Amino acid sequence: MNIAMTERKPAAAQSLKDRVSLVTGSTSGIGLGIARALAGAGSAIVLNGFGKPEEIEAVQDGVAKDFGVHVAYSGADMSNPASIAEMVEMTLDQFGRIDILVNNAGIQHVAPLQEFPVAKWDAILAINLSSAFHTTRLSLPAMIANKWGRIINIASAHGLVGSAYKSAYVAAKHGMLGLTKVTALETAEQGITCNAICPGYVYTPLVEAQIEGQAKAHGIPREQVIREVLLAQQPNKRFATVDELGAFAVFLASDAAASITGTSIAVDGGWTAH
Repeated sequence: MNIAMTERKPAAAQSLKDRVSLVTGSTSGIGLGIARALAGAGSAIVLNGFGKPEEIEAVQDGVAKDFGVHVAYSGADMSNPASIAEMVEMTLDQFGRIDILVNNAGIQHVAPLQEFPVAKWDAILAINLSSAFHTTRLSLPAMIANKWGRIINIASAHGLVGSAYKSAYVAAKHGMLGLTKVTALETAEQGITCNAICPGYVYTPLVEAQIEGQAKAHGIPREQVIREVLLAQQPNKRFATVDELGAFAVFLASDAAASITGTSIAVDGGWTAH
């Protein structure tokens, strides 16, 4: 499967011009795809994530060059509330505002409940759920002051259904949907919306590595891994793309979505329709 991860997309009428977007976990994969889509619609971007300095610099420069927007970077550790506070403070210092917050940072670990490492449980809950609480509480004052804001939480189909051996991830993603609803209710009269996107499998370099690993481990063809292992629960038998999620995030961030709030929207090829 050949999916371009970095090609430039035409901006959709610069619908987010003069907006500032903070996207956590955005130096690669889904987060980077969303950041690029928001930049393509005219928003300034604050990237966040881990990586080699030269690689992060290349990503930052690439987004700025491709879309002509200001791109900043924070290496904040999303498991550390103090580090998250520094990232939000840096964003406000540089741009004077935060208009769009995308909570995308996340990690995964798979193990039976009785064998699940406590440290892994704590880390997944901190990064996948608590970080969204901290970024939201710290960004809301600026959004309320401007009477406009968009909070987009990247949850998962696992926020709607469970799967064996993924207790921490499933718990965190279910929790994110609850946080989304409460945030929407508390900000409903402030010009702010909060919604959760619940993807199924999305094609990224990490998923490509899983495909190759499973094919080698089980001695089966690549397409069989895709259809019968990774996409076994997805009726459409195709991965979502980062471009699709980026376009959807741009829509939720736009004025056209002003009445959509408190929702959890599945982008899962029919997985949760079962």
